[in-house]
Amino acid sequence: MKKVYTILFLFALTGFTGRFNQADPKTVSIVPKPVSVSVGSGSKKWSGNVVVVARSKDEKQVATILQELLQTKKLKASVKDKSSDKNKIVLSTVNDPALGKEGYKLSVNDNGAVIQANSGAGLFYGTQSLLQLFTGTETPFVEITDYPRFAYRGLHLDVGRHMFPPAFIKKYIDLLAHHKMNRFHWHLTEDQGWRIEIKKYPKLQEVAAYRKETVIGHAATRTRGEKKQYDGQRYGGYYTQEEVKDIVKYAADRHVTVIPEIELPGHAQAALAAYPNLGCTGGPYETATTWGVFNDVFCAGKEETFTFLQDVFNEVLPLFPSTYIHIGGDECPKTRWKECPHCQKRMETEKLKDTHELQSYFIQRMEKYLNSKGRQIIGWDEILEGGLAPNATVMSWRGEEGGIAAARQNHDVIMTPGNWCYFDHYQDTTKKEPLAIGGYTTVKEVYGYEPVPPQLNETEAKHVLGAQGNVWTEYMKTSNYVEYMVYPRASAMAEVVWSPKESRNYDDFVQRMKTHVKRLEEWGVNYAKHIEKEF
Repeated sequence: MKKVYTILFLFALTGFTGRFNQADPKTVSIVPKPVSVSVGSGSKKWSGNVVVVARSKDEKQVATILQELLQTKKLKASVKDKSSDKNKIVLSTVNDPALGKEGYKLSVNDNGAVIQANSGAGLFYGTQSLLQLFTGTETPFVEITDYPRFAYRGLHLDVGRHMFPPAFIKKYIDLLAHHKMNRFHWHLTEDQGWRIEIKKYPKLQEVAAYRKETVIGHAATRTRGEKKQYDGQRYGGYYTQEEVKDIVKYAADRHVTVIPEIELPGHAQAALAAYPNLGCTGGPYETATTWGVFNDVFCAGKEETFTFLQDVFNEVLPLFPSTYIHIGGDECPKTRWKECPHCQKRMETEKLKDTHELQSYFIQRMEKYLNSKGRQIIGWDEILEGGLAPNATVMSWRGEEGGIAAARQNHDVIMTPGNWCYFDHYQDTTKKEPLAIGGYTTVKEVYGYEPVPPQLNETEAKHVLGAQGNVWTEYMKTSNYVEYMVYPRASAMAEVVWSPKESRNYDDFVQRMKTHVKRLEEWGVNYAKHIEKEF
């Protein structure tokens, strides 16, 4: 009887009078674009006190976040388990297979708004669409049915080269959530800095977290015969485990999973500076002060290397509920391994024919350990070299070839090829642009990316979990600089991974961005304004 009452109640609430038309981007400018939007004649005028109706635990969790966000619309809100008020937003958990795990239905009329979904995530995404409907304190009458195209919708941030305060990390997560992205890839260790507290190894905080100075200007000037200059300023820091826990919970409340990356076997110079016994030569090493790829990496022949890394993960895993753990695997020169007696002995003992197979041994050994803890690894596409670890997911960054190869081996893939998905590239060719690593990737190019390569057949294509925008921070010293490089390119990426392929249209996206950039301003985002030339 309760189910019948609920269905009748929702039917009454969502029943419209009048005709519906397909959405006009001037009226409904939701980013990412929903699967289906119909607009009725008229709009809902919200008064100062909104009631959010929520009953279950998931509904109440979403209601609490919505309550906070409605304040940005100058609306006060209270959470109740029922209400006859017409100034209400009803959050309703249903069982609708068509919506999947993260889909939702949103209806708005004179009686208020109702969001239906199978999960807290779907309800949350419905609230994000509702908030984007507001013009002042009004929302158009609409009926929306929406669900994501891909399960993995990611954005990355490198805090190894430059570190950002916890408050900014939370803002970064807020912006992901507003765009219905659900994975935050947190790149925590690098040659230039180790950014997570590991209590068993205090020198990671004392030594590895800091570099003595930082290169000035573009590191690649050496290729032009120019001598590098340095700022002479000690730089660094790290996130305490308590800060990490707080950030992970903050993200989870917004249905964002935080995936940590602990780089191995390369990009390890900061760790080696703290514990030189983990390198092939024994050091001394220093935390890197410039950018690039360095020959000193974790020694693959010493057992103490694996003891150290397992100890690190024993502290990392309790902080991150994510099934996925990113272990890097990229840009690992084999120079030291070829000369190292420990590595050569390992190759002989394990019957490995070359150093590529030695890297595969390293990755597979760490995968086996993490699998034993109930986790799955993600690695950059170099982990294909020498043989792919049995259960690994490949993040394809050097083009799409790595992703194609992995999918054909029945491994899951996350696409993030540099030409479309690297947000550290220049956005314009003028000299006014701030210093960047190189490349040239516009919003239009990001928007035009198709994560499923045409070379894959239907079965292979199912291994493409989604795509991700990557943000490497060699030249991004401040949070404002990060925002400038990320938005609105991340807005375009959000639509690539959420919206149906057949409905994506760049001109339509630009029209909706006319309104969306105003939201970015309201959210305090220092976005790049190049797209406004197209308005």
